[in-house]
Order: sequence, then C-alpha cells, then structure tokens
Amino acid sequence: MRAHSALPSREAIVATAKESIGRGSKSFAAASRLFAAAERERAWLLYAWCRACDDLADGQDHGHGMAVVSDPQARLGQLTAQTEAALAGQWVGDPAFDALRIVAAETQLPHRFTRDHLAGFALDAADWRPQTEDDLMRYCYHVAGVVGCMMAVVMGVSPDDDATLDRACDLGLAFQLANIARDVGEDAGVGRHYLPVAWLTEMGIPANAIMAPEHRSQLAKLGQRLGDLAAAYEESARFGTPALNFRSAWAVLAAAGIYGGIGREVARRGGKAWDQRVTTSGFQKLGWILKARNQAAQRRNLYAAGTRDPALWTRPR
Repeated sequence: MRAHSALPSREAIVATAKESIGRGSKSFAAASRLFAAAERERAWLLYAWCRACDDLADGQDHGHGMAVVSDPQARLGQLTAQTEAALAGQWVGDPAFDALRIVAAETQLPHRFTRDHLAGFALDAADWRPQTEDDLMRYCYHVAGVVGCMMAVVMGVSPDDDATLDRACDLGLAFQLANIARDVGEDAGVGRHYLPVAWLTEMGIPANAIMAPEHRSQLAKLGQRLGDLAAAYEESARFGTPALNFRSAWAVLAAAGIYGGIGREVARRGGKAWDQRVTTSGFQKLGWILKARNQAAQRRNLYAAGTRDPALWTRPR
C-alpha cells in the first residue's frame, strides 16, 4: 500500500476524468461545460468510471475500436471487484475507479445504482440478446437509464425523489436507444445485436444477416421505430428539469438536444443510416446549447409538472 501522501490528488483524478470525457464523447463534453463547477467535476468523475467499465468490457479505447473479447467473464469480474473496492472507500489505483470512489462519497450515491449498471455488462458478458421490447428496455436501463439516475444524484436530486429519477432515467433510455439505432452495423460486426428478436421476426430479418442489403428497407423501419422510442423518452425527460437548478437544467437540455439528434438523423436517413456513422456537428452542438439556454430559463413554464405517460417503460424500484 502506498503512503497516503503519495496517492493521486482529487485534482489529478478530476483532470484525468476531464480528459476521458473529452476523448470519449464530444457531445457529453460540450454539455458538461454548462454545469456549475462542482457538478461539472462530479459529472466528469462519474463519466470516467462509466467509460472505463465500457472500455474494459468491450475491448475499446474511450469508446473506439470495439472488438470481440476472449475473456468477457474475467473482465466482468475485474470491473466488479474494482467497483466494489471504490464503493468501500478503498484506493483502487486506477483513476477511473478512484473517480467513482470520490463521487460516490461526495454525493452519497446509492450503491444499488452502480450495481444495476454492472448488471448491464453482465448481460453482454453472457452473450445475451433481447427477445422482446421489454427485454430491450431492461437492457437500456442497466447500461444507460440508471446512469441518468446517477447523474441526477450528482446534480443534487434526492435518491428518494422517484418522480425526478424516473425522468432522469428516461433521458438515459433515450440516449441508449439512439446509440443502438446508430450502431446496428458496428454491433453486428462483432456478433452482437440489440434489436429484439420479436422485431426481427416481424420484419423477416434473420438475426445473423441484419446488415444484408436485401433487408435494408426493413431495417430502416426498425431504425425509425428506435428513433421514435428515443424521441418519446427524450421528451418525457425534459419534464424533470424544473427540479434542477438553471445550470444543471441547461446542461441536461443541451445533452438531450445534441444526443437526441443522433436518433433523429438515423430515422431521417432511412436505409442509408448505416453507410457512415451518424454524428452531431460542432455547429449543431452550438445551436442546441443556445436553444437549451432558453429552454432552461423557461423550464418551469415549458415543462410544468405533469403525469408521466403510463405507456412508457418504467425502471425497476
């Protein structure tokens, strides 16, 4: 065990986390700059842990170069052990997991949320596939919806405020649905798919030939379906912003617009959606940041408290 004085400082770990979000997601990095200083640093810390788990599980480098890994269960065991050490307040020796240690202690982050997130990696390690839309939404909760819940806690939302956490979860679900729509081809390249078997059967698409040219028109319909679902959860999430302070609401609404654009663009491109990776340009990001500022200022009028659509999938309690 290294001497306490030799351990990396909080400042150093925050700097590493800032670098991680800058390399891993230009969209989230842009939105994170809108937070007040304390929330911004904690958002970076949380992102660093999420990014490291994803990279370890998928053999990636900051979300790039996903590959088939030969030891998924061993990788799951490693990230689980490091996460549990961080939650126990131990120095882990990996900046991303020490980032979790810091943010969990500073925000009293419920440990059940981090474990729910790890359950998503367990599904991938088991080579799991969704059979139904409900299966798809459960997966989206574990890999992204619960991250929305954790981000809400980072922004000061009480872990007992289920109504606001539901809306935060909705934004994570929207992001993951957009991700799945965009990455159908990339996922298929490493032997994965997250389109429910029931959907594929409905469209007559074999699970082992999702990207075949003869199925592109049917696949485009599923891209539209994912885009529509993402839009519904994104819209629901906006009604959680009155519970946030102005800077946090601004960041959330900017992220919703920037990242939501991915799902909308996949739907717009139809069968050509997977010819090249869908991204959001710098100009588009700036436009959403400016629009989100006005939305945040008017959030208590635009997004007054209302009943969440009962047709939307609801996170487990």
